[in-house]
Amino acid sequence: MTEPAATFRERSAQPRVEQVPLAHVSIELGHLYMEDYEGGIDQLRRHFREIKPWVAAAEQRVADLAGPGKRPRISTCFLVDDYFTTFSSPDEVIAQLVEAAGDNGLTIDYVAREAACADAGDVRPAELVLDRLVPDPSPGTDGVWPPPQESGWLTNGSRPPGTSPQPAMARDAGFQPPVENAKNRHSIFLAVEIFSEGPDGRLWSCPYLASVWQLLRLGMLRCEGRPVAPPEPVGDRLPATWAEMPPILRLNPAAQPFSAYRTLSMLARRFQNIEAAVGVVLSQVNVDEEVQRQVRRRAEGEGFGLPDDLVQRISYVFDGDTTKML
Repeated sequence: MTEPAATFRERSAQPRVEQVPLAHVSIELGHLYMEDYEGGIDQLRRHFREIKPWVAAAEQRVADLAGPGKRPRISTCFLVDDYFTTFSSPDEVIAQLVEAAGDNGLTIDYVAREAACADAGDVRPAELVLDRLVPDPSPGTDGVWPPPQESGWLTNGSRPPGTSPQPAMARDAGFQPPVENAKNRHSIFLAVEIFSEGPDGRLWSCPYLASVWQLLRLGMLRCEGRPVAPPEPVGDRLPATWAEMPPILRLNPAAQPFSAYRTLSMLARRFQNIEAAVGVVLSQVNVDEEVQRQVRRRAEGEGFGLPDDLVQRISYVFDGDTTKML
């Protein structure tokens, strides 16, 4: 007989999981691409003017959730796409964003680089999350479909027809529709490409980077126990190049914490499919248990309601493409 093996590890040898400051809600005031900036500051002013009523409604809702007599902690952020396209410079883009928001009575507390969701200096958040993906198994899974770390794909149900090879002489089973794992009477099947491989290496998809972004805002990512991409103060000047800009820049010295118990994103309707894909990804991320315990314990201590499901902590306001309006 083989004796069972036992592994002993000193508690002090295990990395301590650091906590991060938490607001009640993180409100994303927008996520725009290069073409959205082509109309200049007037185009940005239209964007902030359109979302201003929604921000006010969200602030009131957070106050209700925090409870009577409690001051809600709300931070705002803005994500700039410098991953798929490099354009202009941070000092020009951020200055216009701050001015356009201020003209509509809004304050941007934090600005983040989308590229930092892939590479944040000595930490690669996208790789951290990839290692924590645990695909949701479907009933009758045959194991033919490779794991997402190899295939670059995630789904929310059984794979569509043609994913499992059959012997050449096997009888045709006919059409077999894809099935959502947690369907409500009818299926909504989603397949999400999380990365592709090209001549320049791995290219992360927009939905996947958006998933990493949500995990950062929820304070759920750690690397060897340390918070990932903590915000850095802006200093006495804005960065002149994207390479100089830290992953997350704190513009407002008096801002509430960047990460929060819940998130709310103000996005154009064109992002709706992307955010549906974010839900598929996040539902299959195995977040560090100690991090989850810390956040849940702190929320309970404040009497702030917090769903166990990460996806349920994320809210959206989808509107028309406000930057394209006349």
